[in-house]
Amino acid sequence: MINRVRIGLTMLLAGVLGVAALAQTPLGRATPPASPGGNDVYANRKRLLVIADISTGNQTAHGALSHAVSTIEQIGRASGAYVTFIRTDTDLITKSEVWGKGDYAKGGRKASRGHSLDYYDAVLFYTNGETNLTSDQKRDLLDFIAKDGKGFIGVHTATATAYGWPDYGEMIGGYFDNHPWGVTNAKIIVERPDFPAMKAFRTGMTVRDEHYQMRATPYSRAKVDVLARLDPASLDMTNPNVHRTDRDFPLAWIKSYGKGRVFYSDLGHTDASWDDPRIRTLYLEGIKWALGMGKAQPRPHPIPAR
Repeated sequence: MINRVRIGLTMLLAGVLGVAALAQTPLGRATPPASPGGNDVYANRKRLLVIADISTGNQTAHGALSHAVSTIEQIGRASGAYVTFIRTDTDLITKSEVWGKGDYAKGGRKASRGHSLDYYDAVLFYTNGETNLTSDQKRDLLDFIAKDGKGFIGVHTATATAYGWPDYGEMIGGYFDNHPWGVTNAKIIVERPDFPAMKAFRTGMTVRDEHYQMRATPYSRAKVDVLARLDPASLDMTNPNVHRTDRDFPLAWIKSYGKGRVFYSDLGHTDASWDDPRIRTLYLEGIKWALGMGKAQPRPHPIPAR
């Protein structure tokens, strides 16, 4: 009997405390707005924001996108090098406050504030087309790299992005012209064997992918440090879509942009590409470098004499 009384009193006290707690919370708002600064489990990690948005580009040609971004997340987690945040929109490309939508918008019942660009150490684009970025977002992205000294990684169609935004082309280092040979086998020439992203490659190796040709501008070897290029001897140079008379078809490069670091590779068109250990290593090491890990510096150079 005594135990039953104790249990009843305990339940009554819990109910009273619960009502008191609710009374202190304004009606219409169950919880205060979440702060992006509280109890961050990723506070001491390198943070990579992945933008996987092809909504303004080719809707059928890039089916490997999902496998690509899942691989990028997995290699970062497995190595412990970085933690990945994947978005299929460009809402976080801003230095302004970020809030949810609907009930989670600023002033909403469940107002929830998120993280802006300042939270991240690098941004990765697997994008296509002109993007949905506003002029303010474009400015914030370039400032994030050039002024804040953060990183940028471009994957495959990142050079087939934002043709109408010349400053983006200057930042990434080039614009896609076409892929004369489609998905094909091609031999490569390694130009920076000392750079970590190249450690799985050797000159003369064959790589199968959708290999790119860059437009004449803004691509320039005076501005980018080419890590590897295609061997033109392994390509059909009689293809009418071959426009580069210098026979220069870069596979990957690094460059500086203000205080920031930029890494780009055209590899990654097919699912099989992302299962290739060499390409996984290339992107892991390239991402790490863009995140500020490693002391290698870009060394732009002409095509080496063979």
